[in-house]
Amino acid sequence: MTQSSFKVVIFGAGSIGCYLGGRLLSSGVNVVMVGRKTMQERLRTSPLTVTDYEGFRFHSQLAEHQYVTSAEAAGNADLVLVTVKSAATSEAGKQLAPWVSEGIPVVSLQNGISNAEHLQAAMPNANVLAGMVPFNVLQQEPGHFHQGTQGHLMADRHPSLQPALPWFEHAGLPLELRRDIESVMWSKLLLNLNNPVNALSGVPLLEELSQRDYRRCLAMAQRETLELLKSAGIPTVKLTGLPTKLIPSVMSLPDWLFTRLAKRMLTIVPVARSSMWEDLQAGRPTEIDWINGEVVKLAEKLGTDAPVNRKLVRLMHQREETEKTWGASELLNELTDHSRP
Repeated sequence: MTQSSFKVVIFGAGSIGCYLGGRLLSSGVNVVMVGRKTMQERLRTSPLTVTDYEGFRFHSQLAEHQYVTSAEAAGNADLVLVTVKSAATSEAGKQLAPWVSEGIPVVSLQNGISNAEHLQAAMPNANVLAGMVPFNVLQQEPGHFHQGTQGHLMADRHPSLQPALPWFEHAGLPLELRRDIESVMWSKLLLNLNNPVNALSGVPLLEELSQRDYRRCLAMAQRETLELLKSAGIPTVKLTGLPTKLIPSVMSLPDWLFTRLAKRMLTIVPVARSSMWEDLQAGRPTEIDWINGEVVKLAEKLGTDAPVNRKLVRLMHQREETEKTWGASELLNELTDHSRP
């Protein structure tokens, strides 16, 4: 396939960034990924392979200019996608600011709620837009990135993104532009509240979600968040096969009934894990402060508390320093016991 003149730069190309880069490369887009030297070396010795749960597969040995380590690559980009971990957002903005031309869209495809704001503060002349990746990507082996759950990309509606839409569609990554991106991001965060539960369990997503007590842990965190969103006047949107407000109730169902209904919500392959688990394996700080921590901040803003999410934040910070995993009933008891902070 002939490479197009439309250039996409993906800044912070780890698992999500490499997967998106591979999909766009498969449709002929001129893609440059910017990331860590360790990933650059990995992709010099191993071809980039991207697959998904529906059977898609793309395989390519990257040229040297297709994975680099400097933000200078964004100098003549038509679109910049930021996929760094949340803690690196402000630094990413500072690195990109000298190179991104005025008017070029920069889309934050990161976990959490406030990353686009932090990017904009670091890049005052840039056109920063919030976006959302709904699916899970796991690096199965060096250079092989697999989409393990369903969903499609979303971003804030803006005319500057219109030229990119056909390329995403051709790549099998339809990009939906939304006017309600804040509600989209909070609705995605409600699903991401499972990240610490999965990381603390130490087992794949499918195995974790097959155990009712783990699901009840997630449901507690989700119900607490939904109450806060109601108080804040922030609506939710439907991102899965079920209305968002019903998900905690479904999570609490007996295993036999949940198994039947879950097929309407998400498709999850057995190997899928949360990004938070992946961070633990790599010895990196997790994004817990930008997921459950966002709920705690919202509660504080409203003059109240979020004890379940606050406790999950604490447990994940402890887990970053130890190798303790939590059984389903053990974790449920811990979250239910409000006598401990």
